Amino acid sequence: MLGGLGNLAGILKSAKDMQANMQKMQEELAAQRFEGDAGGGMVHATVDGKSTLVDIKIDPQAAKDLELLEDLVKAAVASATSKAQEALKTRVAGMTGGMNIPGLNEMLGGG
Repeated sequence: MLGGLGNLAGILKSAKDMQANMQKMQEELAAQRFEGDAGGGMVHATVDGKSTLVDIKIDPQAAKDLELLEDLVKAAVASATSKAQEALKTRVAGMTGGMNIPGLNEMLGGG
């Protein structure tokens, strides 16, 4: 009976350690920047590790066609966001030994 409780304590400690590691990973990713371009560099977007847009640069030439500019902004932001989400997936896979834990990426703010 006590052997089972010892195992439970070990599982709880492992879960607590993993939670601390996940928190640290989230903080590290939030500090990183991921960049995406569109239109041959006419629009340049930067997001953080939480996929929050932190900067956008637009070549004045892109402003001549508003419809095109809108598409370029969306494409640049999507590119940067995709890189941030891929970094999250890679880090999570490294921490979980490649195990797919349903809902974990969403819980951490990824897609």
